[in-house]
Amino acid sequence: MSDAAARRGRRLVHDGRVVRLAVDTVAFPDGRLGEVELVEHPGAAAILPLLDPPTSDDPRVILLRQYRYAGGGYLLEVPAGTRDSPSEDWEACARRELEEETGYAAGRLHELGDILTTPGFTDERIRLYAAWDLRPGAAAADADEYLECVPTTLSAALEKALEGAIRDAKTLCTLFLADAWRDSLR
Repeated sequence: MSDAAARRGRRLVHDGRVVRLAVDTVAFPDGRLGEVELVEHPGAAAILPLLDPPTSDDPRVILLRQYRYAGGGYLLEVPAGTRDSPSEDWEACARRELEEETGYAAGRLHELGDILTTPGFTDERIRLYAAWDLRPGAAAADADEYLECVPTTLSAALEKALEGAIRDAKTLCTLFLADAWRDSLR
């Protein structure tokens, strides 16, 4: 049964700048009806910027040190951002967010996959990319974004992830999927 077929009713609770909160009446797989709170999100793209070709032994990458109120302070993350609308092209979003947050434009992008962030209560999907052949672009952080670029190597970023210094889920997924993709190129 698809999600659309399962929904029997909807009550909109909040319609915000980034998310909508609804309480849906749904038919569960066993036929029972119940209410589910759902945070609707237009989706996002996350990008690992590679300063060296992906076939390099240990390419330099850019992470962001970004302030996240919900995360309790500064986190190390890959550049990422929300699609302007649910119909915005994923790759266009990735290119825009990379340039806005790092000041680099992607010459090439490779799609690594996509993740469901927390499917227990939101439909948010993040498409993950690696970007290389970078060229100078125009940084344009949003007014509520406090971030700085942190160049490092992929191996150092992976080590930070394994040590627990990187806790952001989209960043962890992007780093490990990018590393696996690079292994497949050798």
